[in-house]
Amino acid sequence: MHEWDLAVIGGGTAGIVAAKTAGRFGARVGLVESDRTGGDCLWTGCVPSKSLIAAAHAAHTVRTAARFGVHTGPPRVDDAAVLAYVKAAIARIEPVDSPAAIAADGAEVVTGRAEFTGPSTLRVTGDSGVREVRFRWALIATGSAPAVPEVPGLVDADPLTTETLWDLAALPRRVAVFGGGPIGCELGQALARLGVEVTIVELADRLLAKEEPEVSALIAERLRAEGVTVLIGTSVDRVDGGTLHLAGGDTVVVDRILVATGRRPRTRRLGLAAAGVRCDERGHVVIDDRLRTSNRRIYAAGDVTGTLPFTHVAGVQGSYAATNALLGLRRRVDYAAVPWVTFTDPEVAHVGATLAQARRRHGDRVHARRLAHEHVDRAVTDGRTDGFTNLVIGPGGRLLGATVVAPRAGESIAELAAAIRRGAKARDVAGTVHAYPTYADGPWNATLAQVRADLAGPLPARAVAALRGLRRALHPIRGGHR
Repeated sequence: MHEWDLAVIGGGTAGIVAAKTAGRFGARVGLVESDRTGGDCLWTGCVPSKSLIAAAHAAHTVRTAARFGVHTGPPRVDDAAVLAYVKAAIARIEPVDSPAAIAADGAEVVTGRAEFTGPSTLRVTGDSGVREVRFRWALIATGSAPAVPEVPGLVDADPLTTETLWDLAALPRRVAVFGGGPIGCELGQALARLGVEVTIVELADRLLAKEEPEVSALIAERLRAEGVTVLIGTSVDRVDGGTLHLAGGDTVVVDRILVATGRRPRTRRLGLAAAGVRCDERGHVVIDDRLRTSNRRIYAAGDVTGTLPFTHVAGVQGSYAATNALLGLRRRVDYAAVPWVTFTDPEVAHVGATLAQARRRHGDRVHARRLAHEHVDRAVTDGRTDGFTNLVIGPGGRLLGATVVAPRAGESIAELAAAIRRGAKARDVAGTVHAYPTYADGPWNATLAQVRADLAGPLPARAVAALRGLRRALHPIRGGHR
């Protein structure tokens, strides 16, 4: 019987961060991974998708260079070279998440499948045999997998997912993307820019349903302008080979289908019942605000918990779970100021509350301050004035949320996330000197506009007028000759 202070199940971001954190504390740590360390982010998510988006951006830049007076021929996309570039990016980052890197921080990495056999025991089955383990604490960090909707004929059509897309040797000529969320929009636009005929089918009445409505409209307009067919409020009745039969009778003929309609937690065959760990109706592990499960010896982090499905959240949760378990701390993740980014072009970055969410809590004391980027000088020089910044301002001028739509919006949102976490006001951001010209001028100018509006109010205006009058009286203009 092996004994670990912390048993980590799952070698994705949450598990790796937890194992490395615990190893640095000097704890006896074992990380069990059934496939390969690095998780979805490295192998099938963030890294390959952003690499594909970078290649697509290069093709789009060549295709649209004439607007700058630079004339070229149409880009020639080499599918094999593009996919090789994606794999090279993965290979470049992979060593950071490798078993050797994890072991260097003091954690043991075991390849195999873990299953709880009791409240404080588990069995690891792998190529090297069966290992029985007793643990003081454990962390479930098994992540999630793509969910394929139950559409008649879809499984028979061998649909692609984010796990299998990267195995292709060449890009299909025509692709239907099921789902108009962040993944569907990102990959749909990237594939279209690389020469694929793309149709996005979304059941909801708009794309990116978790964003502000004007974001949905702008991204749909951009996708359509780039040749993507966007079908919203549309369901697929059945799939017959490469033919999609839509509700209402229309059909769409494609070569492949890419499913991007959501994910499901990886909780099967973990022996959670034997460990006394409870799951919700969707299969996510239920946790409290300190990341503990219904078994107080067992924690959970990352996508398997059903909280915000982002790599950066998984990493923070993994770190907090390890420190709470091993050091007895009571750290809680602050989800109110977690930013997220949809890597379309333009990027969509969001943090905090939407206007509707804030009004449900604070009523009429909340308003939005919107600034279009027509007069953001960096946007003008780049010919990218289609974006905007939207701030959600709460009682006392406090920042409650923000959305930035622009190139590199993911970088611009960081400052606003920090401000919201501090409980800062618009004037705090406005009072900070910003480099010029940058896309960060969009959020900054929005806060300046809010400050000007505040000063134009009745009370501030009277105060300014009184101070101006006092200064005039104390410092009159002197006349006459010397």
